This record gives sequence, C-alpha cells and structure tokens, in this order.
Amino acid sequence: MARLLTFRRGGVHPPEKKSLSRGEPISRCPDPETLIIPFAHHLGAPAKPLVSPGDEVKPGDKIGESAGFISAHVHTPMGGKVKEIRSVYLPAGFASPAAVIEADPGSSWSGTDMGEDACASMDPKEMISRVQEAGIVGMGGAAFPAHVKFMIPKGKQAEYLIINGVECEPYLNADNRLMIERTDDVLSGAMYIQKMIGAREVIIGIESNKPESLQAMTQAVSSRRLPLTVRSLKVRYPQGDEKQLIEALLKREVPSGGLPIDIGAVVSNVGTALAVYEALRMGKPLMERVLTISGEAASDPKNVLVKVGTPISHVIEHAGGFSSPPDKVVIGGPMMGFSIYDLSTPVMKGTSGILALTKHQVNQASRTPCISCGRCVQACPMGLNPTKLYKLIDHGNYDEAKQRFLLDCKECGCCSYICVAKIPLVQGMRWGKLMLRKKQS
Repeated sequence: MARLLTFRRGGVHPPEKKSLSRGEPISRCPDPETLIIPFAHHLGAPAKPLVSPGDEVKPGDKIGESAGFISAHVHTPMGGKVKEIRSVYLPAGFASPAAVIEADPGSSWSGTDMGEDACASMDPKEMISRVQEAGIVGMGGAAFPAHVKFMIPKGKQAEYLIINGVECEPYLNADNRLMIERTDDVLSGAMYIQKMIGAREVIIGIESNKPESLQAMTQAVSSRRLPLTVRSLKVRYPQGDEKQLIEALLKREVPSGGLPIDIGAVVSNVGTALAVYEALRMGKPLMERVLTISGEAASDPKNVLVKVGTPISHVIEHAGGFSSPPDKVVIGGPMMGFSIYDLSTPVMKGTSGILALTKHQVNQASRTPCISCGRCVQACPMGLNPTKLYKLIDHGNYDEAKQRFLLDCKECGCCSYICVAKIPLVQGMRWGKLMLRKKQS
C-alpha cells in the first residue's frame, strides 16, 4: 500500500467528529425574512455600500463595490427593501457596516447555463474579470479575493494548481459533500482556474478519511479523461493550510514571508472552484454557500446550502435548534473558528460551519504555569516556539516577537490544543499581530 502523503513537521490529530454529519446530503435552508449582509466578507478593504435605506433591490444585485485592490464586491441573494445600513460585529470580533434587507419571500436569483462552449471561448483575462464581478473569495476560511490570487504577478509562473479538498477541521463536512454531490461542477471549476492561471498541472488533495470523496473525484476524473491528479493524504491537522498542503503534495516549502506563487503554486478550495464554475457558466455571484451545522448540542447536524446574510439563529432553527443549551456557539471549525454570543450574526462568504458545543466539548480548564515541556514547539507546523513568542507578547515585546517570526504563525491552534498548562497561546499570537498592525497604522 502506498504511503499517504503529509507535511513533515508538527501537527496534531484532534478527534474528527465528522460522523455527526458525514452522511447528511446537502439540504437547502429556508429563506429568512431578513438578510443582514456585511460589506466586509473578505480580507482587505470592506466594500463600498451602493445602496441606501429605502432602496429596492433584486436578487443578484451588487450592493457593495470593491474598495481597493484587495477587496471584493458584495451581492444580495434575495430581493426586497433596504431597511437600514448599520454596524454589526462579525465572528472575528470586528465591526462592519451591513445592509439590513427586508426580503421578498421566494425572491431568489435564477440564471441560465451558458454551456461549456461559451466558457471555452473566454480568454483568461475575461474569466478573471467575471470572477471579480461575481465577488468570489476563498471559501476555505481565509476569504482572500479570488481574482487577486488568480492574477499571477509578472515574473512569476504558476506551475501547479492545487485544489484543496482536505477539510481537516473537526466536525466540518461541507467540502466533503460538495465533492460527492457536485463532483463534475467542482472539477469543471478547477479546469477554469487552471486556464486562468496557466498552470501546467492540477492536483486535488483529499485526506484519506473521506473515501466517498476520493472515489467520486477519482472516478469522475477518469471517466471525463481530465488532466487532473487526485492524491490521498494522511489525516493530520492542519493539512488544509495551503503551506502544509503544498509541502505534502509538492515537497516544496513556502519561504518565510512568502506566498505559494513564489514556489510556483496556487491553492484553491473546492468551494471556490464550485463558485468559479457557477460564475462563469451561469453568471452567478457568490451569494450562498454550503456549511455544516454540527456539535453535540445541535439537534440535527447537517450540511446546508445557506444564503449569505442569513442570521445564524435561522440556520440553527432549520437544524432543529439545540438539543441542550450550548456552552459555546462557534463559527467555523473548533481549532480556528470564533465563538459568538449574538445569534443574529449573519452567515458570510467564509462561514464553513456553525458548531453548538457542550461544556464537555469545550473542556475549559484552569490555566497553570508553563512547565517548559516543549509540546507546543513539537506541534507547531511552522517550526516556531509558541511559548517563547507568548512570553514576548505578554511583556509587550512585539518587535522582538516579529523578529522571531510571529508573522509566520498560521493561528492553527495546534499549540493551544496540545498545551497541558492550558495557556491561550494562539490567542496571544493574534493579539501580538494586532498590536503590530496598530503600531504600523
């Protein structure tokens, strides 16, 4: 049996918890009565609002315009009336202006498939322009504007396109279900991205705990005779991070402070590939996404297609509410996600999951002094010394922390997960980066 591919340094293997929703096919969440659509779904500058209170909007209308090079358009998935523009707090903890729309029941976007020939006739520049117009961002969690990633800088060459089907966070199954249920569409999207960036080879990476996805993608690639390669990976967190995935598949290491394109690679999530397919074939903006609602306090864990701007409370209601009062509601995965206190928080383009966790799963323990065991150093996939960085940040030595490669931290949470003293190491890294940004502003 061939040895499963993986990255070489650090990593952990938390309980997967994927069985809670693994076999649940994608269902559609009923339309909400009110949409709350932030103008900051993405990394970079928030979109500039194009609507005002009292305006009538139609499904698919652009309501926010990209406000910089690293920014993305925002669209409404339903028609209705703009009630107000107000500030809302997002899961990451910062505020964003948002359009509150009283939605017209049943007013969903509809489009026409233009067919493969229409896409084949487009040149890469036109394809990238359509991706930009659709407001597509990375769907794996980072939410980086996709059109920026697909514009290869002068002097660089994309040798490899890696389609990320790893989904290594516990509980989450959204990408898994997309690869099973929308196999051909994901593969077509991958081929469109290959054309946009000019990559000579496309590799699809899937962890071995997703046998149905591996089988579906492998069979579809073979039957369609596509020039793609499907690779099975060892189950290991955080293999879904692009740097670790590149190392596992290509045996190349992204340099400190560098980007994947610096070593000839571009990484795109399977959800992003699907969004590209829908934008190019049907002219569909990114207005909805598949996410997993799960956790031991969730009544009916499932995978759901949800419109952007839908309140989290509405999605939870669709899944039968809570089976018991949750200790925490987490947006994203348990390792890199953010807990929220306000269930009116909206679903965003990068929302991969909603987890209702009990006190037992949260497992809050008292913090004790560091015993210098070195487990965090062994677990760090970036080769950092988390406990040393934490001490520097705790004492306000942010510049020295930067010199010790704080900015290379991926905030994957391996250090906090493995720490026997229960020191909030990853939260410390986030704080240190925030302080550095404030010093630079």
